[in-house]
Amino acid sequence: MAESYYYRVLDAVRRSITERHLLEAGDRVAVAVSGGADSVALLRILLELRNELGIVLSVAHFHHQIRGVEADADAQFVRDLAGRFGLEFHFGSGDAPSCSRDRKVSLETAARELRHRWFAQLLEDRKAEKIATAHTLDDQAETVLMRIVRGAGTRGLAAIAPVHREKHLIRPLLEVSRADIQSYLDSLKQAWREDSSNRDLSHTRNRLRHELLPQLEREFNPSIKRTLSDLAEVARAEEQFWNTQVAALLPRLMREGKPTRSGRRNTGDASKTMALDLAELRALPLALARRVLRAAVEREFGVELEFKHTEKAVQFLSRGHRSKASGLPGGLEMTLTFRELQLSRVCEDEAGAYQYRLPVPGEIEVPEISCKVYARLIHVGKARVSGYNPAQLLDRALLAPELTVRNWRAGDKFLPAHSRSPKKVKELLQPARLGRELSVAERRRWPVIESGGQIVWMRGFQPGAAVSDEAKEAVLIEETPIATGAGH
Repeated sequence: MAESYYYRVLDAVRRSITERHLLEAGDRVAVAVSGGADSVALLRILLELRNELGIVLSVAHFHHQIRGVEADADAQFVRDLAGRFGLEFHFGSGDAPSCSRDRKVSLETAARELRHRWFAQLLEDRKAEKIATAHTLDDQAETVLMRIVRGAGTRGLAAIAPVHREKHLIRPLLEVSRADIQSYLDSLKQAWREDSSNRDLSHTRNRLRHELLPQLEREFNPSIKRTLSDLAEVARAEEQFWNTQVAALLPRLMREGKPTRSGRRNTGDASKTMALDLAELRALPLALARRVLRAAVEREFGVELEFKHTEKAVQFLSRGHRSKASGLPGGLEMTLTFRELQLSRVCEDEAGAYQYRLPVPGEIEVPEISCKVYARLIHVGKARVSGYNPAQLLDRALLAPELTVRNWRAGDKFLPAHSRSPKKVKELLQPARLGRELSVAERRRWPVIESGGQIVWMRGFQPGAAVSDEAKEAVLIEETPIATGAGH
C-alpha cells in the first residue's frame, strides 16, 4: 500500500509539471520549505525527479518571527534537511506581527507579503530562477470555499494558479491531496514538523479546514475537495478567455485625456482622465461590459473595482448625457457625454507632491515619505568585495552630477531588471508587480529618482542597467525612516 502512494504521488506531480510546462531542463529551483508535511514532500518529490527533469535544486526557508522557539526549531529542521541532501540553503526572516500591526492587515497577509518580497529578492540576486511552493489540492479547495463564503467572481474562484509567471512561482502539488502526501512521506519514513498555529480556530482558514470542509465531505459530497478544485480550473480557463477578449477590445474603446473643441484630445493629464466609447460600451453583452469597465479602471488608475462598484458603473451607463457620479474607489468620478463615459480622478492631493535635489554623494530628508534618502559613492572594486549587491548599484559615469528625488508622475517610465523595455510606473505599482497593494496615499507619494530627465531608480525594484566591469565608481541609493512627516 505504501508503495502505491509513493508512485501515485510521483506520477501526479510528474504529469502536472509536464502538462503545465512548470519546469524546463536547466532551471534552478528554490523549493520553499517550511518544515511541514506538504513542503517536505515537495522537496523529496523534486529530489526524486531532478535528474529526469534536468533541474538544479536549493532550499528556501523564511522565518516569520511568529512562533518563537517552535519556529526556530522548524528553521533548524529545514537547514538539516537541506544539508542531508547536499543542497544550498537560503534563509530569510521578517517580523510578521509588526508588519501586521503597522499595515493593519491580518497576520496571514503580512506573513505572505514578507515571504513573497523575500522570494523576489532571491530571484533578483540570481539565487534561483523559479520558486516552488507546496500548495496542495486541499489548499486549493479551502481557498475556493473561502472566496465563495466571502463573495467572489470567476477571477476569485480561479484561486491558486499552478504558475505565477510574473513572480516566477510554480505549484507542482495542486493535483495531490494532503492525505496522499502524508502517506507518501510515511512510505519514505520521512519526518516533518507540525505547525501548532494550524489548529488555531480563530483563523478563518483553519475553521474551514477542520470544521466546514469535513462536514461537507460527511454530509453532502465525499469528493468536495476535488469538486472545488475542478471549479477553480474551470474559472481559470474562463478568466483566460475573457482576458483575451478584453485585451482585444480595450484599444478600440479607450481614449486617454479630455476631448478639446478641435476634436483632438488633451493627454497631458492622462493619468486623471480616461474615456470609453459610449455607443460601443452600451452595445456589449453585460458580462463583457463589466469586464471592460473593470480592466480599463485597473489599467489606467491602478484601482480594482469590486462587484458593487462595477454594477454602479454599468447602471450609470443608462443615464442621460451630462450625468455625473462619484463614489468609486480611488476618488474616481464618472461623467457621461454624448459619445463617451469619462472617468477622472478628482481627489488628487497635490500637497503630496514633492521634489528634492540629491547631491552625489549626499543625503536629503523627504518628509512626505518619512524617509531620509542617501546617495552613497562606492568604488566598484571595493563594492565587489564588500558584500554590496552589484545589481543594486548605478554607474556613476552615466548619472548627472545631481539627482532629483520626487514622487512619480503620469507618463513616467522605468526599466526594471529582467525587462527588455521600460515599463510605465503606474503599471509597476500594480499589486501583482509590487507584491502588495498600496493605499491611495502610498501610491501617490511613491518615490523615484531622476537623472537628466530619466528615471534611474524606483523604490521596490532593481534597476535594469547593471554596473559594468569597466565602471570605476557606482552609486548606491538607500532609505532610512525618519520620525517626522507623512507616513508611507
